[in-house]
Amino acid sequence: MSWQLPPGSAPGRSALAALQERFPALADPAATPLPARFAAGEIVDAEGRPWRAEEPVGPGDEMWFHRELRPEHVPAAELRILHRDAHLLVLDKPHDMATMPRGAHVLSSALVRLRRATGISTLVPLHRLDRRTAGVLAFGIRPEERSAYQQLFARQEVDKEYEALLVLGPGTSLPTAVGERAVLRDRLDKRRGELTTRVLDGPPNAETALEVRAAGEGLLQVRLHPRTGRTHQLRAQLAARGAPILGEDLYRPAQDPPPPADAGGPDLPLQLLSRTLRFADPHTGVRREFTSAQELAGRSRTLGR
Repeated sequence: MSWQLPPGSAPGRSALAALQERFPALADPAATPLPARFAAGEIVDAEGRPWRAEEPVGPGDEMWFHRELRPEHVPAAELRILHRDAHLLVLDKPHDMATMPRGAHVLSSALVRLRRATGISTLVPLHRLDRRTAGVLAFGIRPEERSAYQQLFARQEVDKEYEALLVLGPGTSLPTAVGERAVLRDRLDKRRGELTTRVLDGPPNAETALEVRAAGEGLLQVRLHPRTGRTHQLRAQLAARGAPILGEDLYRPAQDPPPPADAGGPDLPLQLLSRTLRFADPHTGVRREFTSAQELAGRSRTLGR
């Protein structure tokens, strides 16, 4: 990564002091000491010349360095590739695998693992799945085709089908009889720096079609068709109606106990699965359909399947 001292910065500070002030995390005891990184020539300017730790810096000066990664456990989760051709690679993503490198999930992310496994350095996800959500995740292979695929999702021209197991709370506003349907419309807002999406009053900007597939013992199995793509859309909409997804952590009311042991216990993965993606390929004209082979872990125990 690179950093340039902004205009107006006081001149005369050492490169070491300026970098420590701007990036306090570089002083983490688990990281290589910053003076040692300067001594090793790892901090350079835009031309590749190493900075000396005591060297003065001023406005406009650039410092380039590699971000160090924390030791990271990479689970031995199988990479189930549903489809691969010259244009697309489609992964059946397991639960608790991040789509993109972020925070503590870098080497274990789907993108990094797929690039390493396939050798395709140009892979880029065409949409996102929450780390805790499993199922169909599509990647583009050719950079020149990426925009056309991503625009399909932006224009809501991709039919996305999810499955979920819901915990019915008292007074839920969802239908509960098998075969019943509803359309969920809400105003959602996700602010930068906040973990959760809020449901607000106001004109709807999120819409999801829901159908009840099975019911039993305070749980519902539902099919979901999100018609928009807001962050945590399904999780927030369902929890707001008194029916959070089984295994939920962020959107379960604070007073609710964790899932019971016979439903998988508190370590049960979020019971949300991206079952199917359908769209017309903008480059080949072929009608694409990709379906996850996974099943929700709690279904057999809770709904007698």
